[in-house]
Amino acid sequence: QVQQDASGGGLVQPGGSLRLSCVDSGRASGYYAMGWFRQAPGNEPEFVGYITWTGRTTWYADSVKGRFTISRDKDKNTVYLQMNNLKSEDTAVYYCSRALERLRTPSFASDFGGWGQGTQVTVSS
Repeated sequence: QVQQDASGGGLVQPGGSLRLSCVDSGRASGYYAMGWFRQAPGNEPEFVGYITWTGRTTWYADSVKGRFTISRDKDKNTVYLQMNNLKSEDTAVYYCSRALERLRTPSFASDFGGWGQGTQVTVSS
């Protein structure tokens, strides 16, 4: 059972910002890397980025590098995706996911499990 749900999406103008949240209600949530994914209608899913279980390391897709930032608050079992300078091509449903193995740094999108409830982000003027 997937226990990571994303929230915080909405409608924003190009150049604007949004912060998405993902609460991980699974067991031992602080010991897993967390990833963000997105999928636009008619498109393949895109691996946006991840943060390691320590929070010290992040990785981003080239399409969002320099504009998106992933962080986590272990006390709240929550991971955030800060999105700045949004573009129309960022429009998608965003999902978060927990890595399949605890205490390991992921390498691929396939290192993550299923997706919970996503949140719609629409960038439009």
